Amino acid sequence: MKVDRVNTSRSVRAVGAAAYARQADVVSATESLAPVAATVLGIPESEFTPRVRDAIMTLMGEVDSLRHELAQTRSRLEEVERTADQDQLLPLLNRRAFVRELTRYIAFAGRYGTPASLIYFDLDGFKLVNDTHGHAGGDAVLAHFADVLLANVRDSDVVGRLGGDEFGVLLSHADQEQAHRKADQLAQYLHNAPTLWRGLSIPTGFSYGAFELKPGEDADTAMARADEAMYAHKRGMR
Repeated sequence: MKVDRVNTSRSVRAVGAAAYARQADVVSATESLAPVAATVLGIPESEFTPRVRDAIMTLMGEVDSLRHELAQTRSRLEEVERTADQDQLLPLLNRRAFVRELTRYIAFAGRYGTPASLIYFDLDGFKLVNDTHGHAGGDAVLAHFADVLLANVRDSDVVGRLGGDEFGVLLSHADQEQAHRKADQLAQYLHNAPTLWRGLSIPTGFSYGAFELKPGEDADTAMARADEAMYAHKRGMR
């Protein structure tokens, strides 16, 4: 039997070439991965001993733990801030937080010329409500008053409880005329919706006043002017 030496030689060379090509591919892939390994935490690949790898894994675990603790701390701080700003009874800002927002609105009015106004509400005869229906009835009146205000203002407006039976509403982008119209509108909503508590309807009188914020004034002056506007309305009602 005659053997074709030329074809055999060609086959051997083809197999050898294919094997060399595969080896070259493996070497190329290994070389392409080497820079990645060398970039871990800036440590050269030659120093990646088992002990170094263990230290890196421990360090990464501690970093993850610190990130988790930081997220929890931020969440607790946000909750504390919300609690510090909110009234103890109602879902409104307390006086301290409201005054802070009032100061911010005054600053915007001065810096950007954006009008803003303050509406001041004061419940009339609230002591009689407490005497007649008890503090639970009085709390129901306050909660209902707050709910009506919140339901009829914009997201950009701010509602706060300024005292036992005093409320404030900050209106963004509202001048004196617009504030008066909004105050009358809110008053109408409140008059049309008396508090319903334990099957009883508890009508509640109130006075209110509106005042456009003036650039350069402080929060105390603005509150005093709004209070004066409210008392002027109360005198007019009498």
